[in-house]
Order: sequence, then C-alpha cells, then structure tokens
Amino acid sequence: MIQKSEFGTGAFRLPRVCVRIFTVLVFLFIVQGLFAQQRTIVLKMASPVPENTPWGDCLNKIAAEWKRITNGEVEIRIYHNGVAGNEDTVVRNLKVNQIQMAVLSTFGLCEITPEIMTLSCPFFIRTDDELDLVLNALKPDLEQKMNDKGYYTLAWSRVGWVKVFSKAPVFVPADLKRQKLGTNGDQAELNQAFKTMGFQMIPVARNDILIALNSGMVDAVYESPIAVGSFQIFGLAKNMASINIAPFMGGIIVNQRAWRSIPDSYKPQLIEATKKLEKELDGAVRDLEDQMVKIMQNYGLVVNQLTPAQEQLWYDEISKVMPGLIGTAFDRDTYNRINDILTKYRSGNK
Repeated sequence: MIQKSEFGTGAFRLPRVCVRIFTVLVFLFIVQGLFAQQRTIVLKMASPVPENTPWGDCLNKIAAEWKRITNGEVEIRIYHNGVAGNEDTVVRNLKVNQIQMAVLSTFGLCEITPEIMTLSCPFFIRTDDELDLVLNALKPDLEQKMNDKGYYTLAWSRVGWVKVFSKAPVFVPADLKRQKLGTNGDQAELNQAFKTMGFQMIPVARNDILIALNSGMVDAVYESPIAVGSFQIFGLAKNMASINIAPFMGGIIVNQRAWRSIPDSYKPQLIEATKKLEKELDGAVRDLEDQMVKIMQNYGLVVNQLTPAQEQLWYDEISKVMPGLIGTAFDRDTYNRINDILTKYRSGNK
C-alpha cells in the first residue's frame, strides 16, 4: 500500500520546489522567445549627400522597404548630409563596424577596390550609352572584388558627368591651360591625369572653391553640374564646356558582418527592392542633372558647345599621356577590358 508523502497520494509527483523551478524556467524560456522575435537589427548608414535630393529620397525609401519586408526586424538609420564624416573616415568606420552601410562616390569606392576608378578615366567613357554598356559588363566582377574585401554591393548609380566650369570659355585644351585649375585631394587620379597633360593645378578644398574663384587663386574647376549648382559655383565660373570628362559614380554598400546578421530568408526580397529603387534613382539623377544645367542657364551660365573636331583635340591630348597613367593611376586589366568594349561599340560591333 502506497503511503501519502511529499510525492503525492497514489502516484509519483515532483516536490513543490521542483515544480516552482520548472515553472520559472518555462516562463523565462517564453520571455526569451518573445524578445528574440522582437529583436531589431539596426544598421547605421552614412551618406554624403543632402536628404532633399534624389539620392536622399532613394535612401529613405530603401529604409522603409527594408523595414516593411522584415516586419521591423531590420532598421536602417541614415546619417544624411555627410554628418558621419568624409569618405576616408566612412571607409575606416565601415571596416571596424562603427557604421554598417554607406553611400560612397567613385573616390570612396576606389579606396576599397581601386579598379573602380578606371570607370572615371578622363575622356574614356564618353556617353550614357557607353557607360551603361561598360557597367553591365563589369559590375559582376567589380561586385565580386568588393565582396572579397568584406563588403556587399547593394546598388550602383551615376552621380553625374564631370565637366569643366571656368571664368573664360573653354573649347580646346589650350583654352584651359591658360587658366588656373582648382582641384581637391579626393580627385587624386583625375588630378594626376590633368597634371600630366600640362594643366596648371591648384589644390583647393571643396568648401573653399568659391573663395578661390573670387580671389583669382583659381579660374576653373572640374565638377559635376549637380555639385556646381548646389554650391553656387556657376556664379563665378559662368562657362561650362559641353564635353564629358568622366562619369561620376556612386554605390550603396554594406559590410559583410552586417549583411550576415540579416536572416537569409529576407535577403532576396531586400535585394529585389533595392535594385528596383536603383533604377528609379538612376533616372532621377539624369533628370536632375539636365534640370540643374537649365536652371543655371537661366541664371547666366553659358554652355560652350564643342564641335566634333574640338572634342577630338581633348581625346588626342589624353591619348598622349595615357601610357604613363595605365598601371599607375588606373588599373591596367580593367582599362583594357573597357577599351575592348568601347572599341567594338564605336566600330559598330555591338
């Protein structure tokens, strides 16, 4: 006959203290599960461009889409307007995971993958169609190189074409060689190319360009029309040469540590949403550049339209010095690949 005991009557039961411990453990397990479900992955993104631009609008849309797709599990906090520092600082902080995502220009991207700078070799890629052709061919390899360095490339877009803005009209290289050309440290490869061609190069910080133009320290600069319009540079450098010097690219990247922290189940949708917005951004930037030139013309900017013969003088000028720049300022293998693509395209063998 089974006697009453702390184990209960007629059957085996746990002691009361064990029951209490078991209940507490179950409760903690449930609470932990709830917290895990509510976990938020916060990704800090640095952007050098103002929020009230197509780039800023696109980034805000990406953040909203990622939050929607992940049901709030992934949150992108964007630091617009360059408040996270210059591109050198941003790249350093990406490496140590102080920030996880960034918008970088050609100059910032080439700090990670130098081959990217070859896209902006002066007077090499000359039109939007040529740029599209080259990007379609090279993007997979460039993205793999970024991946190998510890980053995932989410999107690419143009920032505009670099052009010459000057006090006196510029049609041919000799016109610009008579003027002092302001440059900044971010444009090291372009600076080297122009210096090699024999132009008068004057170092000027971007924030000091207006002061330098006003004082006569410099007479001309090369920048994208969007930047020139934004900084009101055209008020002093009232002439723009129509020829495209080089495409100015931008990219949105995330470091691999942050990318790995996102559940794989979300990634296909995140990539798809970002690529869709990439196409919208590309079209918006092209429209903005055209609009900016028209606005500047309304306020006195003169667009000096070069003839094909005048454009050829620029192409001949760079061809004289290019052998010394390939393999130093610009990656040789990437240059040769782009040159093959452009040669076939220009000959009609598309």
